[in-house]
Amino acid sequence: MALLLTEADVERLLTMELALEAVEEAFREQAEGRAINEPRRRLRVPRVTLHVMSAAVLVRGVLGLKAYTSFSGGARFLVLLYDAETGALVAVMEANTLGQMRTGAASGVATRYMARPEARTLGILGTGWQARSQVAAICAVRPIQRVLAYSRTPERREAFCREMAAKLGVEAVPAQRPEEVVVEADVLVTATTAHEPVFEGRHLPEGVHINAIGGNSLLRREFDDEVIRRARTIVVDSKDQARIECGEFLHAIERGRLTWEAVHELKDVVAGRLQARTHPSDITLFKSLGLALEDVAVAVRVLERARQEGLGQRVRLLE
Repeated sequence: MALLLTEADVERLLTMELALEAVEEAFREQAEGRAINEPRRRLRVPRVTLHVMSAAVLVRGVLGLKAYTSFSGGARFLVLLYDAETGALVAVMEANTLGQMRTGAASGVATRYMARPEARTLGILGTGWQARSQVAAICAVRPIQRVLAYSRTPERREAFCREMAAKLGVEAVPAQRPEEVVVEADVLVTATTAHEPVFEGRHLPEGVHINAIGGNSLLRREFDDEVIRRARTIVVDSKDQARIECGEFLHAIERGRLTWEAVHELKDVVAGRLQARTHPSDITLFKSLGLALEDVAVAVRVLERARQEGLGQRVRLLE
């Protein structure tokens, strides 16, 4: 019988520490050939888009997929997990919170390996739903003391700062302009839906690490070509997926300002095959597109914890 886990179950079971552990393990396993990721595919009809992405984490004995629809009112997410030996369906899981947490965890893992160890100021452009897990993950892997936040709506960025200060015990300061955030950041996150760059690369300070997480579409660009030019190391979660949907890279490649040979994958950084930072002044860039591998890796940890705690509803499906 499969275990059905609701959004409330996932919220109860999943912590950022668990998500970070799961995502880091998944990329290490992928580097060793024991985890597999398939890029996202999209089916578009006039009012709705269906997104499907799949992966396997063999060390945990599972393969699975995330399917979600996006539409004018938002999105709905679902993860299915299967036993890698028998093919049996083992879990059906609502995955709104799960997706938020795994996205934060991917940035946290990249920050752990790519940012300066002493990084204390986190700058974030965008204060929406995804921004919260970004701050939580980065505070978990670096000694962050101050968060600078900008979004276009003053009320939203002020509310965000109050929430982060209360939740994480850090100083959180709303900024009036993006440049105020960028020039002070040791770690910079872009978490927007922008179609054009939200800051200029010339404003980046030496030594900054960037997590760009907002765009996974050819039509979206959060940073300009100057960021690419100045970055010593450019890392993405998946080159296969980046070739399909990374607007920033494809724009730069078309203009002759980047080659795919200069783009590396996070699995190689986590496995120690690539040293992303060799000097404190290096600028490093992680472009996060969001992988099924991350979803499946986190989902199976939630499933394991649910079994331990006796949570979820057992349902008969596909028997």
